[in-house]
Amino acid sequence: MRVNVLVIGGGAREHALCRSLSLDPDVTSLHCAPGNAGIAEVAAVHPVDIMDGAAVAGLAVALGADFVIVGPEAPLVAGVADAVRERGIDCFGPSGEAAALEGSKAFAKDVMAAAGVPTARSYVCTTPEEIDTALDAFGAPYVVKDDGLAAGKGVVVTSDVDEARAHALACVAGADGSGSGRVVIEEYLDGPEVSLFAVTDGRTVVPLQPAQDFKRALDGDEGPNTGGMGAYSPLPWADPGLVAEVERTVLQPTVDELRRRGTPFAGLLYAGLAITSRGVRVIEFNARFGDPETQVVLARLRTPLAELLRAAATGQLAAFPELHWSDGAAVTVVIAAHNYPGTPRSGDEITGLDEVAKDEHAYVLHAGTRREDDGRVVAAGGRVLSVTATGDDLAVARERAYHAVDRVGLAGSHHRRDIAADAARA
Repeated sequence: MRVNVLVIGGGAREHALCRSLSLDPDVTSLHCAPGNAGIAEVAAVHPVDIMDGAAVAGLAVALGADFVIVGPEAPLVAGVADAVRERGIDCFGPSGEAAALEGSKAFAKDVMAAAGVPTARSYVCTTPEEIDTALDAFGAPYVVKDDGLAAGKGVVVTSDVDEARAHALACVAGADGSGSGRVVIEEYLDGPEVSLFAVTDGRTVVPLQPAQDFKRALDGDEGPNTGGMGAYSPLPWADPGLVAEVERTVLQPTVDELRRRGTPFAGLLYAGLAITSRGVRVIEFNARFGDPETQVVLARLRTPLAELLRAAATGQLAAFPELHWSDGAAVTVVIAAHNYPGTPRSGDEITGLDEVAKDEHAYVLHAGTRREDDGRVVAAGGRVLSVTATGDDLAVARERAYHAVDRVGLAGSHHRRDIAADAARA
């Protein structure tokens, strides 16, 4: 299978995808739109409005792409994958209708209820009175989720009822008055969280290896929620039967229910899970690879990526051979710009990238970066870099990741120092 691939997106997740694809002997030509300064080193980058399905499909046709991979959630929910498929090009990514599994928390809860998938008890609220009833019903800590997409920052978990109510009202109204009109308030789930990705063609489910990410901005899980500040894989503390259990009780029933509804889900199904005292519970579903978990999962995947994803896009997963994984571990640490997750400062120069490039065990995946005309690479987003390292175990991978992080310079930046710390001691 020789394939010309176009990846849509411009974050560290897409850099991780492009890095894996660039190492795949079946990939004869690799493109990314819009890409970033790091992706440009492994793929040809092209400007495009990723929310414009016609523009993305037109670019794929112009490039002679055989296969398109849509990375971020917003274009998936907007139906960009549908627009590509309408031009006769294979595309990895669910339809806009199926991507509502991520695009609407209320829709996801409805699917889970119908499929018998274990999840938190919840209320979908549209009025202040319903919000107060739900908050009273569950008590602290309060979990309040914007019904729509919020780039990983639409969830508030707090013991302060006033903060919870204010966030719920803001979700219903929206900052500009154009909110989704709905907010999901649910019971708090105790226990560690796990991210488990599965590749699916709408019928067959192929789980990947689990990872754990770190959503809070500061060490010790303090500070505001972010899109993710780091991740690691594998999970030495997890039950060996976890993946099989989640496939049986969560992933397969969800895929079957969506197919039953006439909205088959073909793409990457991401289950955010809590391992509670009462068993596995789904916190949320996402319709795409997670960032930063993708960085560590793909670092360990030995099966060529293009063939796997194209098998999902073409309904061929049932015949796909078992996946191969490295026995080692991977850790990624996100370097964020000054003031992230608030409005980040852009334009600061990034130094030390050439030094890390000499490291055989670590590498830098770019997110919010751009290359200036004078050749300097500067910050151009909130999460700027994902510094990723591998090793025989988590302790070694973690040490290598932080050794690389310490060689990168970015004025005003911050990162967590405790990524995978507890797991490495397990």
